[in-house]
Amino acid sequence: MRAFQGQMSDNQPIRRNQAEKEKQLRDLKETIASMKSHTSPTLKESIQRRIRELEVELRTIAREKAAKAANPDVQSDRQRRPQRRNTIRSM
Repeated sequence: MRAFQGQMSDNQPIRRNQAEKEKQLRDLKETIASMKSHTSPTLKESIQRRIRELEVELRTIAREKAAKAANPDVQSDRQRRPQRRNTIRSM
């Protein structure tokens, strides 16, 4: 049976919002702190790598929000529609 477009089994990354990313980061930090000393180094490295990736993503999100707050005019210019040309109907 084939998967339909957008189904979770399509092997696509799960998109998370900022709150979910922050929660995942907290959970991963708790996980790494509670690991025993005999846990495999590969597992520890993969969790630490994911922690670093999440921290970078969260910093990027914060930077984008700050840029939007500092320049609200730039955002509104993008949403404006271009002026229409004069045509026979609009004359």
